[in-house]
Amino acid sequence: MALQVRKQLRAANHLGGQGPVRASLRGQMGDSMSILPDPPTTDSDPGRPTLKTIAAATGLAIATVSRALKDAPDIGEDTKRRVRETAAQLGYRPNRAGVRLRTGKTNVIALVLSTETDIMNHTSRLIYSIANALRGTAYHLVVMPFFADQDPMEPIRYIVETESADGIILNQTKEDDPRIRYMHDHGFPFAAHGRTAMGIDHLYFDFDNEAFGRLGARSLAERGRKRLFLVAPPRAHMYARHMTYGFADEAALLGVPFEVAENITSDSGGESVEAAIFARFARPNPPDGLLLGSTTAAMAAIAGAEQAGLTLGRDFDVVAKEAIAVLRRFRQDILIVREDVGRAGEFLARALVAEIDKRDWADRQGLEVPVRVEPGR
Repeated sequence: MALQVRKQLRAANHLGGQGPVRASLRGQMGDSMSILPDPPTTDSDPGRPTLKTIAAATGLAIATVSRALKDAPDIGEDTKRRVRETAAQLGYRPNRAGVRLRTGKTNVIALVLSTETDIMNHTSRLIYSIANALRGTAYHLVVMPFFADQDPMEPIRYIVETESADGIILNQTKEDDPRIRYMHDHGFPFAAHGRTAMGIDHLYFDFDNEAFGRLGARSLAERGRKRLFLVAPPRAHMYARHMTYGFADEAALLGVPFEVAENITSDSGGESVEAAIFARFARPNPPDGLLLGSTTAAMAAIAGAEQAGLTLGRDFDVVAKEAIAVLRRFRQDILIVREDVGRAGEFLARALVAEIDKRDWADRQGLEVPVRVEPGR
């Protein structure tokens, strides 16, 4: 009977405490249902450390230990740190099944990423920074990839419908993004690395790619480059629109001819970018100033130009952005704009946790604005 009641309680909790399961259970148990104890927070293994074990080791109350592990705002940082360190030393792990039964939460943040992103540079830094920001909290990061031939809505629907995470972080936003509209309409907590033009107020952090486009075009013109060339992100992404507009508008203001690559993007494979740049330099009126939207594209573009017999810093210049310092090791004459993806990941993680926990969070949106181009050497 106890097992059956537990199964029914789990089903009732999954349904938000509503519907025929809860009503049937009341009919079977009567008023006794209101005094059923919470499910245990630890396994039956007597050797497994519990909240009580941590409380005894720290001299704190069990309630204080519990709230410290949940990163409660009314617990001091020194106390939280002491509790976390003790929990780690003792090998404490919360019983996830018990937590979900008791709270309806998974304590999981899902990071939904395209497999086409710049994994060598941008994406790896984003994953690290989000995971690092969640250290010491009750939340854990799960990365869910989706592929080029897959509907981007699939992983979003799966997470929301199965309640397999408490919140979602996503990137590569679009001007009108159905993923964001879906989560907003379902009241599901989320944060985006990027903006939209949908008029929906939501958590986001973005890099000002319009400013990047302007900065790159201006820097190339100041170096005396006479024809500029942009390899932008895929046009469906919002940041491609920002970057292209900033680049084109600034070049026009400066009176410098420019063009935007048509058959490749900054997410194209290295071989495709290299071949396209080589082919462009073989045609009349080749560019001598290149702006690239990713680290991988920048390296491939330089390889393509060098294959055409040109020398970086003499015959042409390249401006590229990076999240991890690798470009200067590739070529010292490259011009670099830094993107602090670590700052973005930390912002998104902390803001989303606050949203899930229904805590006030002063900054719902953040924007990093680049202000300088650095020489690689």
